[in-house]
Amino acid sequence: MSVYLATFLFVGYVTGFIYVSLMIAACAATALTNLVFDRGTWRIGLFVAPRIALRDFVFGATFAIVLVAFGDALIVATTSLHQVRGAGFPWRDLFVVYVPAVIHEELVFRGYLFQKTRAWNRMFAIASSALLFGALHTLNRGVTPIAIANLVIAGVLLALAYEWFERLWFPIGVHLVWNLASGPILGYGVSGYASATTLFVTSGSGRSWLTGGAFGLEGSIWSAIVELIGVAALLWRRKPRPV
Repeated sequence: MSVYLATFLFVGYVTGFIYVSLMIAACAATALTNLVFDRGTWRIGLFVAPRIALRDFVFGATFAIVLVAFGDALIVATTSLHQVRGAGFPWRDLFVVYVPAVIHEELVFRGYLFQKTRAWNRMFAIASSALLFGALHTLNRGVTPIAIANLVIAGVLLALAYEWFERLWFPIGVHLVWNLASGPILGYGVSGYASATTLFVTSGSGRSWLTGGAFGLEGSIWSAIVELIGVAALLWRRKPRPV
């Protein structure tokens, strides 16, 4: 047991180191590119007044909670899967995995390159960033064609979330809270990643295309429905200029 625990902790810390390193690298690359090509004048949408960042983040978090709750309800209604109490929230993973991973991915996929491409051709920017976002996860544990399709739709949803205010805090809120609500809280995998402990754990069974299988909520066909509803809502209420 002690060998297993030591191995698990080692793998956990290595994973955390990788995500933190990727976040730092994305921040450095964004700053350097902006400095070289725009002399630091391009507004990435990350450094804004705290009250604005908090408002955008809470808005995104609320949006994500509604989507995840709906997706979970559909899975529970169509399978024998349900939640039972788990061992607790994975606080270490929050700071060394989930937060760094989300900031890294938002900077890479909705950051400088996406924003510059969008200024040239909006549809190409959204489509290409969404396809790359899906491709990034093709080697994750438990990945399926449904999961990849869902991640491409999620890439579109997050791109549209950026467009609402032309800032990154709304998509960061959507992305982070989607991951936290589905994984550490409800007990699904998060794109194949599973925390050691979660607030609730899933119990029961069902067809993997309904439950998401090892990949998690994003591997379920219901996620496609939920994400498309989210996309439709963002398009319907799209704001032409940032506030």
